[in-house]
Amino acid sequence: MKNEFYHRLQINPIIAAIKDRNQLENAIKSPCEVIFILKSDIFNIKSYIERVRNSGKLSYVHVDLIDGFSRDALALQYIHENIRPDGIITTKTTLVKASKNINMFVIQRLFMLDHLSLDTGIGSIEDMCPNAVEILPGIMPKITKKLVGATKVPIITGGLIMDKEDVMQSLKAGATAISTSCEEVWYM
Repeated sequence: MKNEFYHRLQINPIIAAIKDRNQLENAIKSPCEVIFILKSDIFNIKSYIERVRNSGKLSYVHVDLIDGFSRDALALQYIHENIRPDGIITTKTTLVKASKNINMFVIQRLFMLDHLSLDTGIGSIEDMCPNAVEILPGIMPKITKKLVGATKVPIITGGLIMDKEDVMQSLKAGATAISTSCEEVWYM
């Protein structure tokens, strides 16, 4: 599944990030090959994943933001075996490690707020070895370039990506892809 993720991002490096059913339907109709499901709950997550799968696109669910599930390895195993997304997104290093233990594709999400979070993030990437990393906010090309140079993990920029200039600066800085909930950007 790892190679499929990277292949799809070569086709289109823009990832549709959705927060509700309306955005899900719009993301499925968009040219994006990959969809990040940012908000969901135990009642709708399976149907979201099935809709994405049936459209031929890949789905990655932010497991920290699924209402009704605990944020632990047992919930992760249930999601892996019963809901079956193509992978997960998490800020929690315990879930990064647990996903690696069950051979599940994992994107580690990091918030870049200051030098300490940058240094801590680089250390976490080296320790956890996620399949990819998403950094927020995504409008910091200098930080993107620094992370790309300091790690061997594909970097996805997300958060506050609002126009073509933001996309181009991220890609020029070395980002593998851009995630955004701004639907206009999905069509660039």
